[in-house]
Amino acid sequence: MPVVVVESPAKAKTINKYLGADYTVLASYGHVRDLPPKDGSVDPDDNFEMKWEVATASQKHIKAIVEALKDDDKLILATDPDREGEAISWHLQEALTKRRAIKKTTQVERVVFNAITKTAVTEAMKNPRQVDMELVEAYLARRALDYLVGFKLSPVLWRRLPGAKSAGRVQSVALRVIVEREMEIEAFKPREYWSVKAMLENPRAQTYEARLTHLGGRKLDRYDLATGEAAELAVAAITSRDLKVLNVEAKPATRNPAAPFMTSTLQQEASRKFSWGARQTMNVAQRLYEAGYITYMRTDGIDMAPEAVTAARDAIGERYGKDYVPGSARVYKNKAKNAQEAHECVRPTELSRAVDDLPGGVEAEQRKLYDLIWKRTIASQMESARLERTAVDVGSSDGEVTLRATGQVVTFDGFLKVYEEGRDDVEADDAKRLPQITQGEDARKKSGEFAAEFDKLTSDSVVVAEGTRGVVREERAVLGGDGAVLGQQHFTQPPPRYTEATLVKRMEELGIGRPSTYASIVTTIQDRDYVRKDKNRLIPEDKGRLVTAFLENFFRRYVSYDFTAKLEEDLDHVSAGEADWHKLLERFWADFKIALDETMDLSITAVLEKINEVLEPHLFPAKEDGSDPRLCPNCGEGRLSMRTARSGGAFIGCSNYPDCRYTRPLAGEVEGGDVAGPDGKLLGHDDEGVPVTLRTGRFGPYVQLGEPTEEAPKPKRASIPKGTDLEQVDLAMALPLLALPRFVGKHPDGGDIESNIGRFGPYVMLTEPLPEGAGAKDKPKKIYANLADPEEVHTIGLNRAVDLIEQKKLNPGRRGVAAEPLKQLGDHPDGGPVNVMKGRYGPYVKWEKINATLPKDVEPEAVTLEQALVWINEKAATKPKKKAPAKKPAAKKPAAKKKPAAKKPAAKKTAASKAAPKKAADADVVDDED
Repeated sequence: MPVVVVESPAKAKTINKYLGADYTVLASYGHVRDLPPKDGSVDPDDNFEMKWEVATASQKHIKAIVEALKDDDKLILATDPDREGEAISWHLQEALTKRRAIKKTTQVERVVFNAITKTAVTEAMKNPRQVDMELVEAYLARRALDYLVGFKLSPVLWRRLPGAKSAGRVQSVALRVIVEREMEIEAFKPREYWSVKAMLENPRAQTYEARLTHLGGRKLDRYDLATGEAAELAVAAITSRDLKVLNVEAKPATRNPAAPFMTSTLQQEASRKFSWGARQTMNVAQRLYEAGYITYMRTDGIDMAPEAVTAARDAIGERYGKDYVPGSARVYKNKAKNAQEAHECVRPTELSRAVDDLPGGVEAEQRKLYDLIWKRTIASQMESARLERTAVDVGSSDGEVTLRATGQVVTFDGFLKVYEEGRDDVEADDAKRLPQITQGEDARKKSGEFAAEFDKLTSDSVVVAEGTRGVVREERAVLGGDGAVLGQQHFTQPPPRYTEATLVKRMEELGIGRPSTYASIVTTIQDRDYVRKDKNRLIPEDKGRLVTAFLENFFRRYVSYDFTAKLEEDLDHVSAGEADWHKLLERFWADFKIALDETMDLSITAVLEKINEVLEPHLFPAKEDGSDPRLCPNCGEGRLSMRTARSGGAFIGCSNYPDCRYTRPLAGEVEGGDVAGPDGKLLGHDDEGVPVTLRTGRFGPYVQLGEPTEEAPKPKRASIPKGTDLEQVDLAMALPLLALPRFVGKHPDGGDIESNIGRFGPYVMLTEPLPEGAGAKDKPKKIYANLADPEEVHTIGLNRAVDLIEQKKLNPGRRGVAAEPLKQLGDHPDGGPVNVMKGRYGPYVKWEKINATLPKDVEPEAVTLEQALVWINEKAATKPKKKAPAKKPAAKKPAAKKKPAAKKPAAKKTAASKAAPKKAADADVVDDED
């Protein structure tokens, strides 16, 4: 039987169902070979020779393919229809050839299909080809570039910027996008302006809202009403005048549907509507594709196959009627920079199959995403929505005051019957429906309509511009006309922080990355702790800021948007067979090597001073009194400058250290309070009148009791539990933290039990009494048991504490009760259960001795066996091979003493030898491909 090889067991299962018993379908479980994670795997001095290694976990999968080929001399490579899929096929062919499983007589074919359906698979089998070496060469060039940047730039980063983790060819550019947006937000200066609106009533007692557009016969610009006084005059002008309808204008309009999904727009819409991360979206889409429900999900094309367009139009006519089918099929053109449009859009394989028609075994997440894809695809071929937009001008007879009311009516819903695209940022609502209004009729002011809104505006403090330091303004309002006219204060808003969706959109606009890379790029910068996600917005951490500043100053070209986009274009030329990949690498390496060598000649101090200079507006903002922002506020003598910590973080410290120990975070003092220098935010005083302050140090926020003295140089401190909102930290929360450890009680067998919060979270601890006859140097044994909830350290009772301690005694190898799986996934193909477990650092999947951490945006309940197998294989591939124990050399007889030779002078180390060790085995390479 011919041997068909695909990437995943789920895909193999579906394809085997279509091909039947005449074929043997096996899974490679992703890539079977990779570059070893050590320096020298790509050799620029040997024409960029690449040393590949078969992953440990892949050995058994290759062995299974080798065994299958003994019974049949035909191999069909059916991996995904993109560059990465082509590379997997090439790796398989190379690995099997080296094992002599592929002989001269072996027939090797490559087949591709954009959808895993019976028709697509059987048609692909009729049209085989050979591995496309141009696509493979483009893959090799990308892999070499990503490796060289990771393994050559990352060690420079470590040595010249302590605490930094890694740099990546595309990841670093994406990080720059986020950091630059944050700096825009911090530099933003809110500008005040006012708007005025009135609630009006027609003769039929129907109300509508209108906004002031003209005052004193002149059209108002946005900032013309710049103060509350100006707004009061405007409110009075409306209040004192009778109003009439001057003009009513109704215009027809149409609204067209959005194009069907490609990878980036699918990730954006899933983020908007489901708050999913890019990786979660792609994981769910992968399972839908492997089950045969959607077409291939990594694509930058928005075209649909002619037969799919016909099927969509037929489905629209059957479900919604002929009025919803346009006269001709819609054709879409991609506007994204560097779009290849090599594949179809992401669409259902059967357009007649809505989400309710899916089998019962399909998971909830898959149903949710399938429904989104089906609606978007169907809507893209539906008739436009028809609207009527109405504008009504209302004014006084003397022409001093004019107001405008706008609204729209949907006269035919068209594609809106099925689907409406989400928005990243909420815009003004222009969809209000107006009542019947006739030109010339009176427009009476409706008393009391804005009274409640006025009360809310004047009683609440509203955040109008939010940056790292937080800019808070209290919006005010002016009420007139017995509550019928409202003047409202506004402030201009800073640009919004990026979400995963808007970041992918921006990367696509810049031509950075490709469909297969978006999810891994966005995930990587979060996994490296360069960026954190808060309320779905991406915020750069200090590490991320420093890495960006370092790269922009010493490797500016390589984080340039234009350079990165041009490199993507050059790689696309390689894919098309229009450029030589070795020459591309030579051009890149020649300049990159010079930049590496120049940076290694710099001292850490020189690097930090340069970053201090570049980030000065952010680190040391100008003071209102004109004083030196870099003068230490504590000692008044030292100069403030940026320092780095071994933990990888950075902070601002005084040059007079250790005499002056002033420190603060890069982004300013503790948020949510008026902090004066090193004294922190005063929360109150304890029962003895000692001050309790909230502070932040290089290791995070903490509360402190009192101040250092000669008798007690280290005052009592307690860390704030992770995830706590600093604005919610008050004296009532601080005092119990400072009171820890808490005495819980005596153990029945002797010894004290205490509760506390430690490095790894909350716990209870038993200090067992010393046995009789113990010496002065003997230390009591301590038994720890973890607590799930930090609040429990303050409330846990003796009975529960004793129970946890006893369970720990029964399970001394664990940190608590024997772990129960969060979810049982099934058995591994090689035997043994695969489970989702709860761990100290988050949930993970476990098989035998392999533990693979779940991605941050994946919920444990949503994990499937297929996903888990991929993560387990990836983890297994990173485990070092066990070395055989070295044999002891045979004992030698002592040699006769020789006359010592004359000593030669030690050879001096060259700059190059000092710069880097022979190996960088721990280098953190970022592969921009999935």
